[in-house]
Amino acid sequence: MRTYTVLVNVTLSIDEKVVARARAAARKRGTSLNQMIRDFLEEVTAPSRDHRDVDALERLWKEHEGDSKGWRFNRDEINDRSQLR
Repeated sequence: MRTYTVLVNVTLSIDEKVVARARAAARKRGTSLNQMIRDFLEEVTAPSRDHRDVDALERLWKEHEGDSKGWRFNRDEINDRSQLR
């Protein structure tokens, strides 16, 4: 299987003053305005942390199929806060 990256050009209408400030910010960060926009779009379209956490819990559940191997909750052990210190 091969994966191909396809770059897409996008035209944006942005006020000149905003572009000038953004380019200055990009220079300070040692990057380009183009890269800052790409990074921003990656960030706002990435799955939320909550979503990733739920996915991780579901994977764990499937891996272990909820098998406690006979272990039962012990209210006294669970509420023993001395172990937290």
